[in-house]
Amino acid sequence: MFTGIIEETGSVARVLQGGTSGEIRINASYVLEGTKLGDSIAVNGVCLTVTGLYDDGFTADVMPETLRRSNLGMLRSGDRVNLERAMAADGRFGGHIVSGHIDGTGEIASLRNEGNAVWVRIRAKEEILALIVEKGSITIDGISLTVATLGSDYFEVSIIPHTGAQTTLLKKKAGDKVNLENDIIGKYVQRLLEKSTQSSGITESFLAEHGFF
Repeated sequence: MFTGIIEETGSVARVLQGGTSGEIRINASYVLEGTKLGDSIAVNGVCLTVTGLYDDGFTADVMPETLRRSNLGMLRSGDRVNLERAMAADGRFGGHIVSGHIDGTGEIASLRNEGNAVWVRIRAKEEILALIVEKGSITIDGISLTVATLGSDYFEVSIIPHTGAQTTLLKKKAGDKVNLENDIIGKYVQRLLEKSTQSSGITESFLAEHGFF
């Protein structure tokens, strides 16, 4: 489990992609402290298992499903990435519950300045937007952020200077892809409601027929 508080930005040393698998090597320093083989590190919000440790970085295997669902397959040597080690049991819970399992990608639509903050608008698919609420939590490339506004095909976050300086988000531009993870509590609620509706026989047409819509 992660919290979405980025510990360090690392750089991609290489990305190897085969027909059915891949491997990524990341240059880093801070997140190596106390890390062992088999530990988890979130790379742009994607939970990866450390398979190799070096003085200046680590390697991790990447499954085809991960490459399909995230922006890791688009990374190139030299690209900066957000890094966070799995939360320690005695650590502070500074962000929100982040699993490191990406729901999909969004696209940066625009960045605009307002005082000392930067507003970032992100377009996303309907299934991701359905689980977003204003003032709720969203994870963007592993960063725990609060949704400021929500539109029909987009949402916006406001980035403070500290977050901008400590992460890669403000180094991106319109058209870039970002990894998105919805609040896990919202996903569980949605699943429970779906199962409850199925078992009770209540459908959308039933509710409409009886005046609930």
